[in-house]
Amino acid sequence: MKILLVDDSKTMRNIQKSVLAQLGHTTVEEACDGQDALSKVGAFQPDLILVDWNMPNMDGLTFVKHFRQTNKNTPLIMVTTESEKSRVIEAIKAGVNNYVIKPFTPDLLSQRIGETMSKVKAAA
Repeated sequence: MKILLVDDSKTMRNIQKSVLAQLGHTTVEEACDGQDALSKVGAFQPDLILVDWNMPNMDGLTFVKHFRQTNKNTPLIMVTTESEKSRVIEAIKAGVNNYVIKPFTPDLLSQRIGETMSKVKAAA
């Protein structure tokens, strides 16, 4: 499975990459913000996108809205410190398939990825 990690924090991307590697996901592309992610998504064709909310240039929510205009199917998981219910609802309305609040455990990220991929397969 090809995964695109979108987070402005190199440390956070490294943590997520490490967790993904433990779960057996090694085909991972990184983007430092929404703008960077939009420039890479076409060529990389990810099976899953993990996106942070708060980033410079283009935040995660704006990225999700732009991405969903042309791609309705690729699953998106928002991985963020934003935990207010209104924010979660806003992200889901914009098109994210699931939501993980930082800091998270490897088990939680694994569970969310599993849930998300199962839902997407069921809907296909």
